[in-house]
Amino acid sequence: MNKRFLLTSALALGISWGSFAQNPVQVKYANTITEADLEEYLTFLASDEMRGRDTGSPEGLIAANYLADFYKELGLTGPVDGGYFQQVPLVSAKFEKVSLKVGKANLVENEDFVFIGDGDMKKASKTELVFLGLANDENLAKVDVSEKLVGIWAVGERSNGLVAKVMDAGAAGVVIVSMEGQANFDRIANRYKTLSGRGRIGFEREIEQRPIFLVSSDKMGELFETPVEELKEAAKSNPESIKSQKASYQVQKSVTPVEAYNVLGFLEGTDKKEEVLVISSHYDHVGVSSTGEVFNGADDDGSGTVSVMEIAEAFATAAKDGIRPRRSILFLNVTGEEKGLLGSEYYSENPIFPIANTVNNINIDMVGRIDYEYQDAENKDYVYVIGSEMLSTDLKKINEYNNITYTDLILDYRYDAEDDPNRFYYRSDHYNFAKFDIPVIFFFNGVHDDYHQVTDTVDKIEFPLMTKRAHLIFHTAWDLANREKRTRVDGTNTRGER
Repeated sequence: MNKRFLLTSALALGISWGSFAQNPVQVKYANTITEADLEEYLTFLASDEMRGRDTGSPEGLIAANYLADFYKELGLTGPVDGGYFQQVPLVSAKFEKVSLKVGKANLVENEDFVFIGDGDMKKASKTELVFLGLANDENLAKVDVSEKLVGIWAVGERSNGLVAKVMDAGAAGVVIVSMEGQANFDRIANRYKTLSGRGRIGFEREIEQRPIFLVSSDKMGELFETPVEELKEAAKSNPESIKSQKASYQVQKSVTPVEAYNVLGFLEGTDKKEEVLVISSHYDHVGVSSTGEVFNGADDDGSGTVSVMEIAEAFATAAKDGIRPRRSILFLNVTGEEKGLLGSEYYSENPIFPIANTVNNINIDMVGRIDYEYQDAENKDYVYVIGSEMLSTDLKKINEYNNITYTDLILDYRYDAEDDPNRFYYRSDHYNFAKFDIPVIFFFNGVHDDYHQVTDTVDKIEFPLMTKRAHLIFHTAWDLANREKRTRVDGTNTRGER
């Protein structure tokens, strides 16, 4: 860290050089965040008995009650009409029947194709499967897509806009390739096979007749009886050279309500109590596999959830000692992140405290492990920081100041780039606060071999490093909750579309 730069930043924020000395009061309460407590809480939440804490599952409700009981015991207030739960009105959509036939081949769901669209049909629809390739105006001028299933080649592109363009051109549905290699497709197919028995969790929406079938590049070649390399070339400029195929499909859907909750614990502040700092994590994970193996979700996001618990305990302990934060703090554990950031979307659009009074969101999602980038590094004391300077020129500096004062972690910003191909900024719950121009900071440890695997277990958590990361987050939260002025919103949200 360049101290001259840091001093300039500190002075701009009204911080003197002398204030880089540690505040013993903060240190006292930060030290209540311990490896032993983090391990105890995580051992429960990520146990096999919790069966992966799937959204709306009985074990998900057990996790919600565990968190609520913890906040109640700390003396935090239940801010939802005196309670700790905000019900999130989710439904489970099950596609009871999905069939796709091309030529003489009856394709098998979650083996030959994955259904990623929507629809509900009383009987099968007969049509043709035509090849469009790249979904651009030039190809659309060459291929008649009206009332047909349309083969799209979308490797390396965001497919949502392409699908909309083809559907707007009159297509009945889409068969799409979004990645090359059978192994990549098989991983997605296995995930959908696991989810298919429980249905797709989301908000209830009007049914769209929008059949979208995802296939592998190899399967697309088989369907059009054309070698893959030849199909890729045709996709660019002469899709009409690929012979169409007879096809039929049917989709039948049922919808049932799901019981799911966000969990909230509230600590009222003193002279600035109308302003609220939100510290969040998601407590759901992805349940069990189709063969009964448990996705424990110890890092994702058991680690973030128990970090929020320990940070809450540190603030509650200080409050019991008569040292309350100036601003109020909402400890928010959301549901449905794994299903599309659903719980945080619902809270941000139905906030318990006005969005205008929400000063910051600190989001913690996966802080218990060491990723590929640092696994062989000499210094593994790092954390990735995402989103901290997009909306406010203050927030990044405040976090860096607290890091150099208290924890001395490597703050790595590589995934904060707008063109980050991993799109991590868009993949956790801070996103739903930033869309309302609330300055956010997202703490993350990166991905590893156990990410979204049944091997994401407690025994692999790096508790000393996780504790140090939690200390940094606590110190940054303490600063944000107690400083004279809330962080300025002097930037522009340049990442509005997921």
